[in-house]
Amino acid sequence: MAAPVTIRAGHVIGGTLVESAGERIEVVNPATEEVIAAVPAGTPADVDTAVAAAAEAFAGWAARDPRDRAAVVRKVAEGVIARRSEIAALITAEMGSPIGFATKVQASLPAATTAGIADLVEGGYAFTEEIGNSLVVREPIGVVGAITPWNYPLHQIAAKVAPALAAGNTVVLKPSEVAPLNANLFMEILAEAGVPAGVVNLVHGTGPVVGEAIAAHPRVDMVSFTGSTAAGKRVSAVAAQTVKRVALELGGKSANVVLDDADLGRAVKIGLANTYINGGQTCTAWTRMLVPASRHDEAVELAVAAAAKYTVGDPLDEATRIGPMSSAAQRDRVLDYIRLGVEEGAVLAYGGKTDGLPERGAYVPPTIFAGVRADMRIAQEEIFGPVLSILPYADEDEAVAIANSTIYGLAGAVFGADQDRAVAVAKRLRTGQVDVNGGAFNPVAPFGGYRQSGNGRELGRFGLEEFLEVKSIQL
Repeated sequence: MAAPVTIRAGHVIGGTLVESAGERIEVVNPATEEVIAAVPAGTPADVDTAVAAAAEAFAGWAARDPRDRAAVVRKVAEGVIARRSEIAALITAEMGSPIGFATKVQASLPAATTAGIADLVEGGYAFTEEIGNSLVVREPIGVVGAITPWNYPLHQIAAKVAPALAAGNTVVLKPSEVAPLNANLFMEILAEAGVPAGVVNLVHGTGPVVGEAIAAHPRVDMVSFTGSTAAGKRVSAVAAQTVKRVALELGGKSANVVLDDADLGRAVKIGLANTYINGGQTCTAWTRMLVPASRHDEAVELAVAAAAKYTVGDPLDEATRIGPMSSAAQRDRVLDYIRLGVEEGAVLAYGGKTDGLPERGAYVPPTIFAGVRADMRIAQEEIFGPVLSILPYADEDEAVAIANSTIYGLAGAVFGADQDRAVAVAKRLRTGQVDVNGGAFNPVAPFGGYRQSGNGRELGRFGLEEFLEVKSIQL
């Protein structure tokens, strides 16, 4: 069992911890329903102060050699590794991610993506190049507003802060108020790594107050936002008033296309694992499994058998595979969608009922719907919980049409014995990343979506370049 973690929670502005005496937001452990901390409810005035600190620190940080900045970023990655157990325990307490997953992914992926940025810059990334008689220079964009979600809280912070720092920018960070404590721990890691005061500033608070103040601020040059599509639209609208750059990583409703020649058992096992990862609270989760109509019942039988192995319970128990949802509100949202699926006429093949779950905590049963039509809301809308919809299709063209039938385009998968054919189908999917036959996640490959899953890319070279302006100097 992980040891409890305590952290001083407050804004961090100009290198100083600010524990506001005003209104505070309670942080609730979703497994125990106990309040474990409280953070300040930030105000537009707090954002003003943080932006001023970031603007003041910008010139000095931007002037440093990129390799020097990269060396600091690498120390950040090392600091995350050194405090991995603390980070994992804290994230488990904040949002209920099972401790095993929190250790292997929530607390480890941020180090990998951060180190990837350091590798890129230290490996000779070209901040300048010659094109004809022009010297093309890539320069930091300025003050970056980073607004991050609760489902992979530290990973999303690192995926924005690390490339922003390597590019020479300064940052005003607003983490989710649902899981904000890891951000304070990260600020400690930044300071220990040598990030100067004011280069990264932390303001806690809600989206409608602090998030909008960041997006609207005339001295914020860019906003990088991860969250729901609805919230991303609002960020875009507010930021447009000052014509700042906006990068959005939004929702998804990803399809797992199982071709007729696929190893069905393997495709279902891997597909279900991806659906239930982090309790289904993953924007890239393959929540729609598309199978040949002739093999639909077989796929359902395999999925039901696999789902029975997904234990639900205390996230501090190493045997737990699905912990609580991040909050009571998220639990209620997922349960409402399960009820909706039944009302729409989908077949509830597994789960769906809260009988046998812990009486206390924001728990939801792993659930499978069969015989789902593409026009059902459970096949069109992001549920963000452990709910899989299995959809039959007649042929490959219909499978592709169903896969592309939502407003989203973030991720997806294709399984097939003929890899060339599977890759050809992957190329037809209108989505930002596709895994073929269980291809592994690549922390330096571009990550982002098509359509209403967002714009811009994170991670690796593409992620770094989101935070750079391009200037041409004619010689």
